[in-house]
Amino acid sequence: MEVHLKDLFARFQEQFGSGPGLGPSCGTCLLKVDGAPPAFIKSLFRAAAALFRTEPWKRLRPRNLFGIRIGKDTDWSNKKQLFPCAQFIGGDGGDLGFHLFKSEQDAMRMTGVKETNRVPNVEVLRVLFEQEPLLSPSNKRMIRSLALESSGPDRFPAIDVARCTSTGGLRFRNPTLEELRYVYAFMKAVALVHPLLQRADDDSMPRRGRFMNFEPFIETVDVQWPPEVTKGGDLVAVTISHPMSQVYEEKKLVSASAKCLEPPKEELPPAEVMTNWTTLRQCVMCDKEIYGDQSMCCGRCRGVVYCGPVCQKQHWKDAHKGVCGLYRAMMEREEELSIKIFSFPCFVENPCKWLETKGVHQKGMWRRTCNCYSHCPYGLLPVKTSGNSEAWGGLSDGEYPPDSALAGYLNGSSNPTLLSGWSEYYNLRSLPLSTPVSAILSHPLTVHHIVTALAISSKNRLIKGKEVIVHYLGPAGELDWMPAFAEIGHLLNGLGNIQMVMIGPEVPSNLSGTSSGISGRLRVNLVRGMYQEQAPYLLSSPHVVVALNCGLENYGSWESAIDLIKSMNVPTFFTETSEISCANAKQVLRGAGLHISHPVTPNPFRSPLRNQAPSSNLPSFSNGFVFGVNT
Repeated sequence: MEVHLKDLFARFQEQFGSGPGLGPSCGTCLLKVDGAPPAFIKSLFRAAAALFRTEPWKRLRPRNLFGIRIGKDTDWSNKKQLFPCAQFIGGDGGDLGFHLFKSEQDAMRMTGVKETNRVPNVEVLRVLFEQEPLLSPSNKRMIRSLALESSGPDRFPAIDVARCTSTGGLRFRNPTLEELRYVYAFMKAVALVHPLLQRADDDSMPRRGRFMNFEPFIETVDVQWPPEVTKGGDLVAVTISHPMSQVYEEKKLVSASAKCLEPPKEELPPAEVMTNWTTLRQCVMCDKEIYGDQSMCCGRCRGVVYCGPVCQKQHWKDAHKGVCGLYRAMMEREEELSIKIFSFPCFVENPCKWLETKGVHQKGMWRRTCNCYSHCPYGLLPVKTSGNSEAWGGLSDGEYPPDSALAGYLNGSSNPTLLSGWSEYYNLRSLPLSTPVSAILSHPLTVHHIVTALAISSKNRLIKGKEVIVHYLGPAGELDWMPAFAEIGHLLNGLGNIQMVMIGPEVPSNLSGTSSGISGRLRVNLVRGMYQEQAPYLLSSPHVVVALNCGLENYGSWESAIDLIKSMNVPTFFTETSEISCANAKQVLRGAGLHISHPVTPNPFRSPLRNQAPSSNLPSFSNGFVFGVNT
């Protein structure tokens, strides 16, 4: 009898939870929703699974309310957003899921200290990730008949709308098709957006049940509707904000954008003399070269360089007046984008002098980080020895990553290594913060970050021990950095393997068609030519495509490749050096009919070395920002 009672109590806890929740529904089933085709139900379950894998409950609590804006108000039947407020439940225990509310007031009234308050006549749209044994019979039959994707081990989403009666009881109904479209767009967007929240406190890890404050946040992403429910367009813009008050009224959105995009009301701002530069700069207006300490910059944004007030006045009239506010906002992120954990200088005016200070100038792989070996074709730098120390320019043992597996793998661990940034990587490899290897490792670790953290399908293949095929577009200096790329294989930690096909016009003819095992888990094939011309002859289709520091704004050289990427519908990720390059790249992709499904975000494995264009002061880093399409 005790065993029976224990099992009964366990089922009670699973079903009713010990944290925020409204109990089980009463037989709702998506197959009963008018106009909801099975194909759309499959799309809903796939979106729910993608969200579940991001584990929002690790940081978010019910009091972390999110604002939602999906398309325009006129897109919906009542001419307003259906459920413009969201919260995640289950971080404190109980059912894992999220609630969508019709107003912030409803959310505040229903959010109790430990349990969800039952407020009469308030509707809440719920998505709960329930274990299969606890699902209703109709939902079990639906899952089996449609072969729906599970969100986690034996967990599936249950979607319904709950309402508390005036007597304190609960009533449940099926959501409408319109409500399902709303929740689909929210799940697709919030899975991308919530990991971008930055803590406003200093604690590294939250204690269970502890409420976390986050910095104010707003992000808009494009979500592609499944073809079976497309109405009036394939894409919809979804804006997620925290706290939610930032996104509610359309007028607020307009004014927030105007701060950056509208021309400043005042006349020409004063010029500012640049005293902290000693190298040659270039006037953005007339291209005249001038020493940095004799140059000038816009006194308002400090983002562009001039030779004197005449050129500044003309540039203001011709172009800069309309973007000065935008440049100013980008310049204000200097402090945020700087990586300050390293003890070596990260502001580079002269690459050769910087390399000399580290004792690696014209040595090993470092020869590709300045112009001293520009006469030598990529991939053909003379190699004196195959030793790892020589490849890293003679750095001492312990100052570069060893060409060996991780210690955890040697001890029997077989989990993929997921890294949050340079600090965690340096600690994992026991590297001193004085070694500058991150400047070269930015390329391979960015690829590792994309494959293991951003491209969910590739990550799942690796977890299952399968191979991931990566098409790497436009390699140049990377062709001489193969010892650094071996680190990708080591970080796979004994799980799966990667075949990387590097394709580009800079691949030397005598290396094209060659293949080499860089490490036990990574094989690299080299192919000379343009991607759109060579792709039909490649033996295998890619699981993910990457293009680092791609310069998409130079659209002429990318046009055919982008058309091919669009037709393949494969997850593709790009990096750019600066925010203005990202803005131009987004215009190019959208003009080609692609939508940005992974928003522009600072790359945690961007090079810590800040480089400057001759006529711009905007923060610029190799692999500075990452974004993706078809993800």
